[in-house]
Amino acid sequence: MFEAQAMIAKLFSFGCGLLCALALIAQPVSAQISLWKLGGSSLQWADNDTTRLFIDFTSVPGSIQPIYLTPERTVFAHLDNWVFWRNPSDIVLGYVDGETPRTWKWSDGLAAPNGSLLIDGDPATYYPPRAVPLEREVYTMDLAVAVPAIAFGFTTPSQGFRSDGTPLETDAIPGYDVSIASESERPIVAGTLEPLSHIIADVDENFEPRVEIPFPRRYTRFVRYRRQVSILDEDFLASFVRSQYREAPPGTLAEFELFAQGVPRKVIYKTKVTDLGQSVNFGQLSWRATSLRMVDGVAVETPDAAVGIKIEVRTGRDDDPAIYHEYQQTGFERAVTRERYENELRTRQFRPNLEAPIITLDPRPGLRASISYDDENWTFWSVPFTEPGLPLNLRSGSYLQLRITLESHSFDDFIRLDSLWIETAPLLAGDIIGEVALRADPQPVRGFTEVALGREADFVYDLRADFSAADAPGFDGLRIRTGSNTRFVGLEMGEPLAPVEPAEVLEELDGVRVRLPTRVTRSDNPPLRMLFSTTLFSFATTFSGEVFDSEREVLSQPVVSGDAGQALSSNSLRVLGAADAAPDVVQELSLSTPVLTPNGDGVHDRLRISYTLFRLPEAVPIALTVYALNGRQLARIDAGLQDAGPREIAWDGRDENGQALPPGIYLLSIAPAAEFATSAQIRPLGIAY
Repeated sequence: MFEAQAMIAKLFSFGCGLLCALALIAQPVSAQISLWKLGGSSLQWADNDTTRLFIDFTSVPGSIQPIYLTPERTVFAHLDNWVFWRNPSDIVLGYVDGETPRTWKWSDGLAAPNGSLLIDGDPATYYPPRAVPLEREVYTMDLAVAVPAIAFGFTTPSQGFRSDGTPLETDAIPGYDVSIASESERPIVAGTLEPLSHIIADVDENFEPRVEIPFPRRYTRFVRYRRQVSILDEDFLASFVRSQYREAPPGTLAEFELFAQGVPRKVIYKTKVTDLGQSVNFGQLSWRATSLRMVDGVAVETPDAAVGIKIEVRTGRDDDPAIYHEYQQTGFERAVTRERYENELRTRQFRPNLEAPIITLDPRPGLRASISYDDENWTFWSVPFTEPGLPLNLRSGSYLQLRITLESHSFDDFIRLDSLWIETAPLLAGDIIGEVALRADPQPVRGFTEVALGREADFVYDLRADFSAADAPGFDGLRIRTGSNTRFVGLEMGEPLAPVEPAEVLEELDGVRVRLPTRVTRSDNPPLRMLFSTTLFSFATTFSGEVFDSEREVLSQPVVSGDAGQALSSNSLRVLGAADAAPDVVQELSLSTPVLTPNGDGVHDRLRISYTLFRLPEAVPIALTVYALNGRQLARIDAGLQDAGPREIAWDGRDENGQALPPGIYLLSIAPAAEFATSAQIRPLGIAY
């Protein structure tokens, strides 16, 4: 069976996001190319973000770096924008797991008390004692990212009295346990009240109003506090029954505290959606960063520090990458403005009182429906850039957004990002639409181009230019990247298409570059067709293209997948490969939806993959494997032993750790055991929220 890395090699995502250096300052590089820059002496980091998670803006002005956490201040004090539900994605507009801290009481979170007063840093604020079962006194805190924690504690209020006159300051918690985890795990995902994987305290007899629990430094994202029954609760439990649940249990909480020493495992900075004022092409993404290590309280430049940086980008044609919906009378959804969704519509979920379960209303007008990703106007987040000075090769756009992750693989190592910049230039044309197909099969029955791996094949690449931008100067060259040695076969232009002699042809290791005999402009805009031959060695490859202007120093413009004409029907630049040494065991593979939207609204929350198994001498193990576009395996679902015939497997959009995968394009592989796998079946799938 093919290894994962060999199965999927390169596939740069359809339009994956554009980089962004934010509403940066334009600095001329040449007559046509400018730099947009964020940081340093240009636009300031602190003025251009929507998400900041453990970001230090002040230690080095003009730069960002992780906050170095010390025991002098509780970790909770470094965070804001808390949400108070276990499943905030169903409730809170704009919530993103791993970017937004949350805390909740019991299993689902409550309208109140929800834990907000217990992390506000003020011991004078608290929830008055209430008559509730002890098993419901469970609080969970999610920091969004893991920090090098060293201690957890809690304290009683600094003021107030119980109904019997007991000062709350002395009202110690009789029994408790505290557990932590570095990543999400079953009690979090399933909503159970079990302790997390690492228990740091289990106390059944406590008299101290202020509790501090030290433990060896450990990456911690989740903390769970549970009130436990103590021998000191015996009198309360007896009276609790007699009073029919009217007496509050002993112990009053005022404040939780978590202390850490070092740098979070990662910190996140996300820019605003930036309006560039006009559509532009993008060149190289560059940045300047410094690797550091904290030594005796001083940050020391350390080139070999265990750190990393990831920069993801996306671009769009309007100011919001989401589409908001409300329910209609029929129960179907319709698009509405964000303003109406946020300010006028109500959530489907509510709680009549603090003790009642959450109620979900039937779909009806006036209620919020789903939020979907606007993939028509916005690209998905790109594959992370980890090195500066690389070309973006991303779709042009007038809006863009950037997400930066600064990683630390050691408690005391971190990276400082001083500035970043990108090249921009005016469009050569409004849009350059392209599609590819086999020369022998220009209109594939299954709707996509599929070729045998390891065998040279002839391809047709059609191109259509849109000159809706009146001042676009046009282009005179075309480059196609196939990922393999490519042999030029021919060039056709005009309507009808007719062979022409290119001004120049350059066959490259990963594609072919052609200079056209005439310039394509608004007034002279003929259809284009490139004919070439190449060999596929990956199960999925995008034949990305770009047009360029050989007469001027400008940036090339990427080709966008779409309908370039009636001659081809793939409407895509993606080519799928299949080994054909023998007939496929897995055939007739289909997905219940091309875009999975696991947001809990009941529509496309789970993907059903249907297929038929052929020519099996006996039942064999079948597995669904999910890959990122760079070939990295993200999830594997074993379907068990299956014999020949129609079969089905389901998937909920989560990776091997139970985490929901971010929006983007993924590859699904259905394959049997190695001895029977003559070829895996590969399908692309989009995930959106």
